[in-house]
Amino acid sequence: MKKFSFLAAVAVAAIMGSCTNGTPKANLKDDVDTLSYAIGLAQTQGLKDYLTMRMDVDTTYIDEFIKGLNEGANAGDNKKKAAYYAGIQIGQQVSQQMVKGINYEIFGDDSTRTISLKNFMAGFISGTTGKNGLMTIDEASQTAQSLMQSVKARVMAEKYGDWKKQCEDYMAEVAKKEGIKELGDGIYYEVLTEGTGAIPADTSRVSVNYEGKLLNDTIFDSSYQRNEPAKFMVKQVIPGWTKALTNMPVGSTWRVYIPQEQAYGEREAGKILPYSCLIFKIELLGIE
Repeated sequence: MKKFSFLAAVAVAAIMGSCTNGTPKANLKDDVDTLSYAIGLAQTQGLKDYLTMRMDVDTTYIDEFIKGLNEGANAGDNKKKAAYYAGIQIGQQVSQQMVKGINYEIFGDDSTRTISLKNFMAGFISGTTGKNGLMTIDEASQTAQSLMQSVKARVMAEKYGDWKKQCEDYMAEVAKKEGIKELGDGIYYEVLTEGTGAIPADTSRVSVNYEGKLLNDTIFDSSYQRNEPAKFMVKQVIPGWTKALTNMPVGSTWRVYIPQEQAYGEREAGKILPYSCLIFKIELLGIE
């Protein structure tokens, strides 16, 4: 017998629709009855994990799930009920996945802030029905993309404003230090070892040793600690690195000071907080 897919069964149940709220009593009077029961039971393998981990169902309310399950399964090809159950399913996805995901993207781990569910649903329903839209779908996509960035930037600035100011003040002091040279775009460096080799292009593949620090001296990455040089394309790293390497002769060791705009900006990357200026010791070993 061809093996049934649990996910396929879930999909079928989602578009089907019951009269009974409890568990029907099995009556295995012939082979078809027994086959039917066996298939039904077999399809529940992994179901509880799917409900709790993928659908966020609290099994304390398993009776409510069984009620809905029976209603869906007994609806047959009733188009009206199928549409209703599809709305329930997608509504749950809006609540448990879409809105939560958008909130995390904009507000991070601040659970006290959220987008407006009322306005989200107004737009969602307008787009579904094609009625009463305040903008076209193309306009909505452009507006969402633009405002997502600006709202997120404002939220990040509120949360990390003090850190951003510290980094800006630090970079201003670096610019005044003796022996500091400017590369442009707010990037500064000092030569620790003067190399005499070739200078990489942005398309070059290079071998380097490096150590990266935050302004509070936290080491967030180091090839020295791994005892293995890093190898990569020059144009595949942050802009501050690309700028430094395309001005740096092989054999050189520089200390490079990179402002947040030429690093990760408002993004968080491991130990690197948003708006972090970065300090690197970079040793250019060779071009491959």
